[in-house]
Amino acid sequence: MKQIIQDLKNGETILAEVPAPKVKPGHILVKTSRSLVSLGTERMLVDFGKASYLQKARQQPDKVKMVINKVKTDGLKPTVDAVFSKLNQPLPMGYCNSGTVVEVGKGVSGFKVGDRVASNGYHAEYVLVPENLAAKVPESVSDDAAAFTVIGAIALQGIRLLNPTFGETVVVVGLGLIGLITADLLLANGCNVIGLDMDAKKLEIARAKGVKVLDIAQKADPVKFVNSLTGEIGADGVIITASSKSNEIISQSAQMCRKRGRVILVGVVGLNLSRADFYEKEITFQVSCSYGPGRYDEAYEQKGQDYPIGFVRWTEKRNFQAVLDAMDKGQLDVSPLISKSLSIDNYQEIYGAMGSDDSIATLLEYSPGSATSNVVAVTPKSYEQSKGVIGIIGAGNFTRSTVLPNLKKLGAEVKYIASSGGLSATMLAKRFGLGYSTTDNQEILSDENVDLVFITTRHHLHAQMVVQALGAGKHVFVEKPLAINEK
Repeated sequence: MKQIIQDLKNGETILAEVPAPKVKPGHILVKTSRSLVSLGTERMLVDFGKASYLQKARQQPDKVKMVINKVKTDGLKPTVDAVFSKLNQPLPMGYCNSGTVVEVGKGVSGFKVGDRVASNGYHAEYVLVPENLAAKVPESVSDDAAAFTVIGAIALQGIRLLNPTFGETVVVVGLGLIGLITADLLLANGCNVIGLDMDAKKLEIARAKGVKVLDIAQKADPVKFVNSLTGEIGADGVIITASSKSNEIISQSAQMCRKRGRVILVGVVGLNLSRADFYEKEITFQVSCSYGPGRYDEAYEQKGQDYPIGFVRWTEKRNFQAVLDAMDKGQLDVSPLISKSLSIDNYQEIYGAMGSDDSIATLLEYSPGSATSNVVAVTPKSYEQSKGVIGIIGAGNFTRSTVLPNLKKLGAEVKYIASSGGLSATMLAKRFGLGYSTTDNQEILSDENVDLVFITTRHHLHAQMVVQALGAGKHVFVEKPLAINEK
């Protein structure tokens, strides 16, 4: 299948051919119809990839501290090897996906084959999504609109943290994709909305929706503008959806609030706060985390352990559903935000000009007839069993840094490498000249030419995979531990 990835080492954006993922418990396999290019987030990733090593370090001072600490504990060479190993890992792009369920994993009860869903899947023809990171799409909502679900949930979570009431005045700083959706949802909530931006096109879209806008490119004072529209009281709240290194935005946001107003940060801005700005009015400030409660919680996202609705009303999944419901009722219209649609094959039209593209939202379209395959030929050649042909299950750091470099030195014949997502296996197969990458371990076990199987997956998977490989008549090398419990 086709998937868009980012090479963090040189900044190149690539349309790679990788094996389609296999469904697993608690997940659904989705055939993509549309995916949304989030220009703000993805531009940052592209720019980071194109930056020099020094520029990368300056952009991530926290990671630099981690590297320095690792040098102190592990030494210089292991640290350098680890850093370059990390930069060699491809980054899958995209997180706004809509499509159709083609396979349902064990334990999933909320979906069936044929359901149209929205998820945080990548820019790929097939995506494997945990049950709690997908939501059913109502019949009246198009695939195009459904691709905005996740980005809409980011906007909605910022609003939930602000907790506006009917009739309050809220300022949205930055009318990009998230900012415009935030404004739309605030209007649906009965709020008076003021929007600040410097892009005439975005200001016009906001104005047409009923937002009172200010073009900050004209050097007008946003604090005076907000005060003039609120009878010199100030706004009840400010939601920052802009991206800027300046500290001025956070300062102005506090200044344009009324006493005991609220400021919510959804975007990325400078955070050198002035105590006086917040102290004198007792301004509340909070940073919003992505789609909502459950985000980055492995138990919720990967293991499907939902939060009780009586205690956590709005999880990230329920935020997805709320956004789709707003689209279904006509309360949220994203059609004016679509600047263009193009085939995934023409991805460079957007990624090649990402620094200068003034689009608000670009949709990638996928062929409805694309077939799925769990194996991709990378550097195929003739293999004979007598040569001791190897198949590797697991494409993590140990495989990348230790197993494959040493097998290469020994001149070993490695025919397959498998990983659950397929991308990491494909990249390692290209880097080390291996024959095939796969997401299906059975492809390795059923191949008569494979004599020896390396198992370098996560520890809890070792025992069952060893048993399967021995049962298939293969020699086995397993990285420790052999098993993690008596059973």
